[in-house]
Amino acid sequence: MSRIKPPQTVSKETEKVLDEIESAFGTAPNLFKTYAHHPALLGANWNKVKALMMEGNLSRKVKEAIAVLVSRDNCCNYCIRAHTAALKSIGVSDEEIRNIEENIEKANFSGKEKALISFARKANVAPLKISHSDYGSLREAGPSDAEIIEALGVMELFASFNKFIDSLQIDIDF
Repeated sequence: MSRIKPPQTVSKETEKVLDEIESAFGTAPNLFKTYAHHPALLGANWNKVKALMMEGNLSRKVKEAIAVLVSRDNCCNYCIRAHTAALKSIGVSDEEIRNIEENIEKANFSGKEKALISFARKANVAPLKISHSDYGSLREAGPSDAEIIEALGVMELFASFNKFIDSLQIDIDF
């Protein structure tokens, strides 16, 4: 049970942000409704979601894979379920999702995409253990600086969402 429930009433500006989220996802998830207690943080996080998940150079599949794997590594069931559902909504099969979760090398990604996903995952779990060799291998796979930053941005977004959600035990609402 959520430790902090979404506010009963919100300002017109906050309602507008929640309406935009609902328009994008078909609902305003409890994560965002809880952020409505701090409207500036709600707006900042929504803008970050739009910039990272709805824009950029990386495919939606790569970004959702990073979201699922970072959330798995952080044991955040809310985000695992949300982004597994997102993968399914873009046509990724259950078998492919298993490959993503169990062995990224078997998943249907390019070598560059696999390198970015693996790097983002390592950055989440052990950023200070990323060696020059690890970084060199990533660079050899061919991502641009912008793609590396985008992959790490997705990792950062979900690492923070995972901690926020789990600290407040936000109810899964989908």
